Amino acid sequence: MKTGGQLIVEALEAQGVRRVFGVPGESYLAVLDALHDSPIEMVVARHEGGAAMMAEAQAKLTGRPGVCLVTRGPGATNAASGIHVAQQDETPLVVLVGQIERGMRGRDAFQEVDYGKLFGGMCKWVAEIDSADRVPEMISRAFHTAMAGRPGPVVLALPEDTLTETADVPVAPRAETVDGAPTPAQVASFGALLAKAERPLLVVGGSRWTEESVAELQRFAERLALPVAVTFRRQMLFDHCHPLYAGDIGLGINPKLSALVKDSDLLILLGDRFSEVPSQSYDLLGIPNPGKAVVHIHPGAEEIGRVYRPTLGMVATPAAFLEAMAGLSVTAKPGWAARAEAAHAAYDAWSTPPDAIPGDVQMGRIMAWLDERLEHDAIFTNGAGNYATWIHRFHRFRRFGTQAAPVCGSMGYGLPAAIAAKLQHRTRDVLCFAGDGCFQMTGIEFGTAVQEGAAVIVLVVDNGMYGTIRMHQEREYPGRVSGTRLQNPDFAAFARAYGGHGETVETTEQFAPAFERARASGLPAIIHVKLDPEALTPSRTLSEIRAAGKGK
Repeated sequence: MKTGGQLIVEALEAQGVRRVFGVPGESYLAVLDALHDSPIEMVVARHEGGAAMMAEAQAKLTGRPGVCLVTRGPGATNAASGIHVAQQDETPLVVLVGQIERGMRGRDAFQEVDYGKLFGGMCKWVAEIDSADRVPEMISRAFHTAMAGRPGPVVLALPEDTLTETADVPVAPRAETVDGAPTPAQVASFGALLAKAERPLLVVGGSRWTEESVAELQRFAERLALPVAVTFRRQMLFDHCHPLYAGDIGLGINPKLSALVKDSDLLILLGDRFSEVPSQSYDLLGIPNPGKAVVHIHPGAEEIGRVYRPTLGMVATPAAFLEAMAGLSVTAKPGWAARAEAAHAAYDAWSTPPDAIPGDVQMGRIMAWLDERLEHDAIFTNGAGNYATWIHRFHRFRRFGTQAAPVCGSMGYGLPAAIAAKLQHRTRDVLCFAGDGCFQMTGIEFGTAVQEGAAVIVLVVDNGMYGTIRMHQEREYPGRVSGTRLQNPDFAAFARAYGGHGETVETTEQFAPAFERARASGLPAIIHVKLDPEALTPSRTLSEIRAAGKGK
């Protein structure tokens, strides 16, 4: 006989879980006790939002569900930010939430929450394990559900008395996904559409990718000389230095790439939903009629035709689609290679850092130095803010598994994601980019990095404001600054206070030696980069944005 807590941990072990992230709570003490005797590592976060983001980032980098453990009530509501990331980013996540005893339900007991109502709109499945003998079944279903079709989060509530109840039940086997694949008729239809096309464009994104499928994607694109674009924050899916790479369809899109999408007569959407950000607020394509031939391949059947009526839809993972296309007899037309070459040249020009921005710190030169200095397997993480443009536009991703960033645009994501990445890949460089506002959303997780020996390097790009909101504010209400100023601490001293390494950079020349010292320290490190507030974006100053707003 085993307790419900022991059965939970046994079930996680059977699913191949080696690390969980959480904040302890009295509602799931029996699970914590069972973890004491388990090989599963418990990473203790400082806040449940950070724990959920760590678990989500690990899932992004491994393809298997991340696991987060939180207590009831406030613990669960704190975790909602990371759950939302998993939902929007199509990431498999299993959140285990402590719950009140079963006999107290419905009385508004201490920290009681109806998790079905709370999370029902953003989770694939929300349930409560009402008896210990159902633990293997429920954990197995949670992992299957999180990974199936369009991946996403699952929440399981664990009543306190269920966790101390005993049962004798066998463990369920490891969950594996059941994938769809294109039919022969769909392959033939795709070939016919491709044969008719004069200006095809391949757009890739989503979450159901592996290193092998990314390599197969490159071979597929090369065989047909297709220009390849990636969706927002999915840059690691295609080598940016490859001659077929056309850029990323995200915030602040290259106007020439936007024109390429509009000009295409066959748009192949592989793996992603083409939602608000890549579609440029749903402006690049018509709804529901896209106005051109569209082939939409997605692992979730519910996404095919949800917004755009495709000419051809296929319920398939990227890997299954690419495998089915291996025997395709269509070959590249004479003009396709030249079009792809022009698209890559446009990307090259767009991704060259600017010569100068206001102030003594030139982020363009810093980005160029990092790209020259770091290995191609270095992992970049970030949250949300204008500072992230320096990564998305100017860093050239070369390999799969090197990016963890929130498609949903959640602030505070970068540091928790970097910690998860470093724990997963101890020997690789892991860099977190964070704005001063973004960092302070989850900056306390730097203590987690120190405790776990996760030697991440955090670049805090400090301009003393919530920069993205200030940009919008100056454009819409120029000169009327409200709610966007920040008075910040000494972030380098903050790092040292936690037992990490801290550096302050006030000129471009100070950056390289500061980075090398941080790297050599072997400690989690913060490099406090003081950026001129005028350098609001890589291409426009604060004054220019304000002047443009006044000119409306």
